[in-house]
Amino acid sequence: MRTSLIGIPARWVTFAMSAVFVVCWSSGFIGAKLGAAEAPVLTVLMWRFLVVATALGGVVYFLWRRRGLAPMSLRWFGSQLVIGGLSQAGYTVTVYWAIALGVSTGTTALIDGVQPLVVAALAGPLLGAVTHRRQWWGLLVGASGVVLVTWSDAASSAGAPWWAYLVPLLGMAALVAATFLERRVDDSPSPTVVLAIHCGVSAVIFSVAGILAGAAVPPADGTFWLAIAWLTILSTLGGYGLYWVLLRRSGVTSVNTLMFLMPPVTALWGTAMYGEHFSWATAVGLAMACGATWAVNRATPPSEAPDRREADASAATAAP
Repeated sequence: MRTSLIGIPARWVTFAMSAVFVVCWSSGFIGAKLGAAEAPVLTVLMWRFLVVATALGGVVYFLWRRRGLAPMSLRWFGSQLVIGGLSQAGYTVTVYWAIALGVSTGTTALIDGVQPLVVAALAGPLLGAVTHRRQWWGLLVGASGVVLVTWSDAASSAGAPWWAYLVPLLGMAALVAATFLERRVDDSPSPTVVLAIHCGVSAVIFSVAGILAGAAVPPADGTFWLAIAWLTILSTLGGYGLYWVLLRRSGVTSVNTLMFLMPPVTALWGTAMYGEHFSWATAVGLAMACGATWAVNRATPPSEAPDRREADASAATAAP
C-alpha cells in the first residue's frame, strides 16, 4: 500500500483532496451569489479578475525568472485571448447575471454542467469525430433533466423572470465555443501561463466595462471583499490548484468524473446557505443530467477519448 510522507495511505489523501476539490470548484456559484448581494455583477467580476490576474501574473513572473518560459507565437497568443474572453469573461458574466436575476445556484450549475454533453454531440459535425447513438441519447436525457429542474425552480421562485433561465445557456454556448477553439490550438507551454492569459484578458474586459458603466468603485462593505476572497482563494486558486494536483495523482478520467458531483453539491450548498428550493423534481432532474453525463463519458472507448490536452481544456474552463 502506497503511503504519503506522513504515513497516511495515499488513497486516503487522494480521497480527501478530491472532497476538498469538489467543494472548492462548486464554491464559485455560491460566491457569485454572495458577491451579487453586495455589488453589481460588473463590480464583482472586475475586482475578482483583477486580484486573480495579479496573483497569477506574479506566479508567471516567478516561473520566468526561475526557469524561463517556452516561446509563444503571436497567433497562439491571439487565440488564447479569444478563448479566455469566451471561457472566462463570457462564461462567468452569464453565471453571475443569472444568479443576480434570481436563478438558483443549483439550477445555474446544472444548466452549465451539461456542457460536456453538448461538446460530445457536436464533436462529430465540427471536428469529424465519431458520434454514437448513446451520446445523442445522453444529450436528450441530460437536457430533459435540465428542463425538469428549471421548471421546478421557476415554479417555486417568483423573483426570476422566465428569460433569466436562458442566460446560463449563453454562457454554456461561450464555453462550448471556447472548448472547440482550444482543440484547434497547438500544445500550450504551461497551464499556469494559459490561465494567467485567460484571467488577464477577462480583467481587462471587465475593467473597461466597469469603468464605462460607472461600476468600477467597490463598496466599502467588508462582505464584498469576503466574496472576492472567497472567489479568489476557494474558486480559483483552490479549485484550479487542486485540479492540476489531482490530475497528476489520479488522471484525467478520475478528475472529470468528479465534475459530475458539482451540480448536486452546489444545489445542496445553495439550499443550506440561502434556503433555495430543493424538491423531488430537482433531485430527479439532477440525477438525470449527472447520470447522462457520467454514462456518456464512461462509455467512451479509449480510442475515442480526448487526449490529455483536450480533456484539460474542456474541464479547466468550466469553473465559475
